Amino acid sequence: MGTRGRQIVGLDVDGLLATLNRALADEWLAHYQYWVGSKVVMGPMKDAAVAELVQHAADEMRHAEMVSLRIVQLGGTPVLKPADWYGLSNCGYDAPEDPFIQKVLQQNIKGEQCAIEVYDRLVKETFQKDMVTYNMAQAILADEVEHEEDLQSLLEDYEAMMERARIR
Repeated sequence: MGTRGRQIVGLDVDGLLATLNRALADEWLAHYQYWVGSKVVMGPMKDAAVAELVQHAADEMRHAEMVSLRIVQLGGTPVLKPADWYGLSNCGYDAPEDPFIQKVLQQNIKGEQCAIEVYDRLVKETFQKDMVTYNMAQAILADEVEHEEDLQSLLEDYEAMMERARIR
């Protein structure tokens, strides 16, 4: 980490690093939740769900890269042990033990809503204090908002399809 790069951060860098490591734990757990969900999801519209889950898993991995890079830039160390992810996570992990499409989508919507809250707080915390972290958090926030919309649209399509099937 460059000395001046750390000095220009207008807030407690150690506190920011802790916040970023919690976000990193969230990203790893979200990546796995999407990835494993794409492998086990069942039910009508499975192919559409798999495509969405695979794309979101890749996005969460990209977010993990962005957050870990920022941690290193600030002179910190990204969380080193997967066993620590649960203790650090803001959003947790919902195993797709019921792999039916509706349940998997609902679990992932819940995760995205938590991620939106996490990055919204980080955007507000870093605004005009750490523009590098602010820009990163803003970009991730935009992705998380899009993910929520994608998943809710897919769930609405599924529910409309099921309703039409009941009417017939």
